[in-house]
Amino acid sequence: MLRMTSDWGRIDADGTVYVRTADGERVVGSWQAGDAEAGLAFYTLRYDDLVTEVVLLEKRLASGAGDPKATRGQASALREQLASAAAIGDLASLEQRLDGLLAQADEKAGEAAAARAQQRTDAITAKEALVAEAERLAEAGTSWKASGDRLRAIVEEWRQIKGIDRKTDDALWKRFAAARDAFGRRRGQHFAQLDAERGQVKHVKERLIARAEELSTSSDWKDTTAAMRDLMTEWKAAGRAGRDLEDALWTRFRAAQDAFFARRSEVFAERDAEQLANQRAKEELIGKAEAIDVADPKSAQSTLRDLQSQYDDIGHVPRDAMRRLDDRMRAAEQRVRDAVDAEWRQGSAESNPFLTAMRERLAEAEAKLERARKAGDEARIRKWQDEVTQRRALLPESTG
Repeated sequence: MLRMTSDWGRIDADGTVYVRTADGERVVGSWQAGDAEAGLAFYTLRYDDLVTEVVLLEKRLASGAGDPKATRGQASALREQLASAAAIGDLASLEQRLDGLLAQADEKAGEAAAARAQQRTDAITAKEALVAEAERLAEAGTSWKASGDRLRAIVEEWRQIKGIDRKTDDALWKRFAAARDAFGRRRGQHFAQLDAERGQVKHVKERLIARAEELSTSSDWKDTTAAMRDLMTEWKAAGRAGRDLEDALWTRFRAAQDAFFARRSEVFAERDAEQLANQRAKEELIGKAEAIDVADPKSAQSTLRDLQSQYDDIGHVPRDAMRRLDDRMRAAEQRVRDAVDAEWRQGSAESNPFLTAMRERLAEAEAKLERARKAGDEARIRKWQDEVTQRRALLPESTG
């Protein structure tokens, strides 16, 4: 076999393969399979394979695809192999590259450790913030549905936060779970109290309904109207008994009130119609009284007496028309009285038939006044008192 050499190694004539290093030549193997050139190429290719492995490790580490810890382990293993590697090439240069790769791996590992530490710190901070929020809700949250929804959302957010050691994570979770349980107890107490209050409101409103239903058939319009309004005030002050129950209670209560006020409106409508008819009847009589011919005072007085009797027998009229009607009737009466007075002054008091009729009319009014007093009818008393006063006014003072 011929001797074969290269920059980084040689194959001796006996087939011994050497690699050149900084410390001198080192035997790396024996080549007996063929010519020396092929052997040299074989051992050079093995060096190239080592270079390829180093290049791959460098690229993976630089791109971030390679784990620094794993890369360091592989680089360390390759570096250890260099001392006994059966390869021909610049092993010193490759060793330097591996040293650089180890340094880069250590740097990357440090960065990864710092990143993990920061991630852990951020994760702990995020979960502590969620715990603090849950504790605030547990202590003071009163928007029960919104707070409950938020606590459920926190659980989902919690699951997305990674990078915390089990011990720390368990401690934080215990705080969150305790806050969630405290909120649940406080919410339960609130709704239990609310149920109790609503039960009391239900009892109060059922009592108000019973009273309203009792009053709904009353015909004492004035006092019952006031009572119904008082019941409405009490209803509003009683609070709410829960949405579904409140609607049912309100329907019953309102039905009782509506029944009373509908009856009252119907009665008032009938009364108003009756009073309006009375007003028209009185206006018709007043018109007749105002048209009396006073040329014959005796006849005028007789006609007026009949009209007055009919006028008095007509029932109530609307309040706003009462004064106006009475004023017109008194004016018509005064017109007849003036005619009677004029006639009386023309004759003697003893022989005047008009005076006799006036005294009879006064006596009738006094008798009716007396009966009204015995009956205790204040309205009739006032009416006939006015009548007596008017009749007395018709008589001359000398004959009263």
